[in-house]
This record gives sequence, structure tokens and C-alpha cells, in this order.
Amino acid sequence: MTIACLHTAESNITVYEAAAKALGLPDGMLRHHVRADLLLAAEKAGRLTDEISAETAALLWHLAEDADAVVLNCSTLGPAASRIAAGAGAPIIRADAMLAEQAVKAGGKVIVLCTVQTTIAPTTALFEAAAKATGAEIEVRLVPGAWAHFRGGNLSAYLASIADAVTAASGESAVTIAFAQASMTDAVHLLPENRPQPMTGPAAALAAAMAKMTGS
Repeated sequence: MTIACLHTAESNITVYEAAAKALGLPDGMLRHHVRADLLLAAEKAGRLTDEISAETAALLWHLAEDADAVVLNCSTLGPAASRIAAGAGAPIIRADAMLAEQAVKAGGKVIVLCTVQTTIAPTTALFEAAAKATGAEIEVRLVPGAWAHFRGGNLSAYLASIADAVTAASGESAVTIAFAQASMTDAVHLLPENRPQPMTGPAAALAAAMAKMTGS
């Protein structure tokens, strides 16, 4: 069985491979496809345009022709999955949707941290829709300055800024803290182990893909 993963950052490949290993998935199960240009175009436009959404949907459709499941790992591009999910040749898993489902289960206040401006609107819509089932209170926050570090290639500063945001949020009444983007995942390694850890998308997405493929 194979899972095709669509990324918009090369660095997310290692994040997903680590999540796959933690889940006990066999080596080589993931096939990675990186299209950084799609996110760059959305950033330039300030949003996910119809044209970018259509191009993303066409790519997902193509990936589904040669895989047992497809994971879309970009919260900005996430809404494009709904355009073709029903008729694709394999299940299309929207990573942020799986994360939202998990994050709202306990109810209460959920703080969702983002680092890209273009992901705030789709992430807010997604988490608020999921929260209707449990009555969870959603607050989506942008980590100031983080994305400039990422685009500048300073991953350590990027992750440190995210960890600082988690520390600040941990002092509030949040039941759950979630990372909206896979690129944020490794910030958990900068946090004290004795604190509740933020929820991340890769593990949730891969577990959902396996469930779809095995019918469990």
C-alpha cells in the first residue's frame, strides 16, 4: 500500500517520515510530492484563488490514480480537496481536517497556532465547523514573525518562536493547543516533556489514511 503526500515545503518530508515511523508504517510507504509554488502563489495573491485551488485539485486527482490514499499537507490549499474528494480514485485526506476532528474532541477552549497569514481563514472555518459537534471554543492565532524565519531558511528561529507561542498559550485556560501546519511539528522538541503537548497534523493524517485503506 502507498500513501501519496502533497507538500508545499521540502522540509515537511522528514516530518512525515518521522510520523510514519512512530506509527510503525513500513519504509517506503510514503511517496512525497513537493509543490512549493502553489503556496507561494497563494501568498502572493493573499489567499487561495480559484485558479490555485483548481490546479491543486487536478494534482490531487492525478496522485490518487497511483496511490491507495492521498494526504494534502497544506492548510492554505486544504479547501481544494473538497473539489474532487468524492470522485477521486483513492481517499483524499486533508491533514488539517483530521487534526481539527481530534483537537475538538475534548471540548473547551482550543488554541490553534498558525504561522502563515493565508492559512488563518481556511483554518478558522475548518476548526469552527468541527467544533459544532463538541461545543469547543476556537481561537486561531498567528505566531508573529515566524514565517519570515521560515522563508529566510532559519528553521531554528522558526521553531523557537512557535515554542514561545505555545508557552504563552499554556498559561491560559486552553484545553488543547494545535499546530495548524506540519512545518511547526518539530517545535514540540523544544517544550518541557512534563507539559501537555500540542496536537500535530502528520500523525492524525497518516492514521486516517491507514484507516481508510484498511476499512477500519
